[in-house]
Amino acid sequence: MEIPFRAVLLNWLASDAVLSASLNAVVEEAPLRAALPWLALTTSASTNWSTKTLPGREIRVALELNFRSDDPLGGAALVAAIETRVESLPDDQPLAGFRVVSLSLLRARAEQRGETRRVVVLEYRARVLAA
Repeated sequence: MEIPFRAVLLNWLASDAVLSASLNAVVEEAPLRAALPWLALTTSASTNWSTKTLPGREIRVALELNFRSDDPLGGAALVAAIETRVESLPDDQPLAGFRVVSLSLLRARAEQRGETRRVVVLEYRARVLAA
């Protein structure tokens, strides 16, 4: 369920008009050649979250936003748009074979790399059951 969840989440993020207009790439792992800003699903891990009758997983994913800004608040609107889109992921994903039971932000981390490059990492936990 982890791999289908990653694919669904990436497609959901990439299909958003606001994010598509604001980002040069929405990809799995860091892009080899993409101008900033870009968003990548950089890592995930899953554990068993099955019930007596349904298989399930607790999936943790990290989304990494890379952008340039001299202003510490420079990426705030873009981060808010990403959070809004992730948290609006539809529960039912019948084509992928699962249903999202819960999806929540675990933590966010921001850092500056170099003089103007900034990175925000958003970590989410999704609990999913087989459809």
